[in-house]
Amino acid sequence: MSPRPNIVFIMSDDHAAHAISAYGSRINETPNLDRIADGGMRLDAAFCTNSICAPSRAAILTGTYNHINGVTTLATPLDNSLWTFTHALGDAGWQTAIFGKWHLGHGPHADPTGFDTWRLLPGQGHYHNPVFVDSEKGIDEVGGYVTDLITDDCIDWLDGRDPEKPFALFCHHKAPHRTWEPDAKHFTMYDDVEIPFPDTFRDDLVGRAEVVQAVKMRMLDLDPIIDLKATVPEGLTLDEEIDWRYQRYIKDYLRVVASIDDNVGRMLDWLDANDLADNTIVVYTSDQGFFLGDHGWFDKRLMYEESLQMPLLIRYPEHIAPGTTCDDIVVNVDFGPTLLDLCGVAPADHVQGRSFAPLLAGETVDDWPEAMYYRYWMHNDGDHAVPAHYGVRTRTHKLICYYNDPLGQLGANGPANPVEWELFDLVDDPLEVNNIYGTPEAASTTAELLDELSRLQEKYGDDPFPQDL
Repeated sequence: MSPRPNIVFIMSDDHAAHAISAYGSRINETPNLDRIADGGMRLDAAFCTNSICAPSRAAILTGTYNHINGVTTLATPLDNSLWTFTHALGDAGWQTAIFGKWHLGHGPHADPTGFDTWRLLPGQGHYHNPVFVDSEKGIDEVGGYVTDLITDDCIDWLDGRDPEKPFALFCHHKAPHRTWEPDAKHFTMYDDVEIPFPDTFRDDLVGRAEVVQAVKMRMLDLDPIIDLKATVPEGLTLDEEIDWRYQRYIKDYLRVVASIDDNVGRMLDWLDANDLADNTIVVYTSDQGFFLGDHGWFDKRLMYEESLQMPLLIRYPEHIAPGTTCDDIVVNVDFGPTLLDLCGVAPADHVQGRSFAPLLAGETVDDWPEAMYYRYWMHNDGDHAVPAHYGVRTRTHKLICYYNDPLGQLGANGPANPVEWELFDLVDDPLEVNNIYGTPEAASTTAELLDELSRLQEKYGDDPFPQDL
């Protein structure tokens, strides 16, 4: 019988799947992330249930949707008395540790529980010479680059662990979160290269919901000094300035991703050197996707594909054939139940996620869900003006309701706006530029998706926005 597996769970912040070469990226090469995909499975339909940092992280840890775990916005910390799958691992005998970004609050009721050791960035943390909050030392400032330092902490902990017990290590990188500050090694990377522009870079958003057209995530919404680290050159036309802004933005984004890739390689090399690769579940993911100039945007939050999709690469030779892919829909609340299943540990009864371990083994699951439910609560946050919305995504279509109301959520603001809808045919319109909601030819599809939306809200216990459909 094989020994109980170890877990190395690596999560970055805002790393879009289309910035990973294993996903066919047009703009990036990530050889070390590709090692995970080559040795395991690339999941092509992994989605977040709320495309923003804290809510997605809470969903992963608790296996529940945000209306259940209470982390609906960036202003709602995680109650550390809640069950998490890391509690279950610890109770079952795993050594547990987390290093890097937490972003779920600090203090008596928000510091991490379910980990033997933790060393975390307060809030977003800094790229250079960051401060950490340490479970043993308290506040600790260390010189260096944040991605390297988090990896150093992970490897140091691995070196000092009890080799007789299985471990679950959570390596949570800050990068590539805004403001995209590269290290010296990658500082001039791409200097003499023009990064390709996305196909939808000049999307005029005609036909989309008015509140979507009004979001503040355009290239012109980037701060030239803070985000782009330069003043805008004189004499540019508007289109030339927008192009210039994209190149400044995307190059720094890719530079900080390059550091992540290097450090993932360090972690994989450590497992190889210590003969642990065969018995360790290695996961690489991000808390959500990100717009890389797609539709002319940066940031995330919206239910469009680039923001909704999470990269998810998993290697575990005992269970997963190398170089495989899966296009079945999985969501972030499924991550914990899956890891517990692979470890032979049962989740709590209230958990809403479902193990996709059979999918990792290449099995066909007859009753596997054909749709997923999404809800973004942080209406009009003040910086990006993204509206509150929910929706359903199937294999072929996506229906989004912008209910546009803060509903009293902390971190959400008024005013409320009229309800708007979008519907996309993901087969004929994979770039999501043609909103067909309200068209006669889409009437039957709309009715089916409205029924599915209601079914999922009832299944997960979420209350729909009161309105006349």
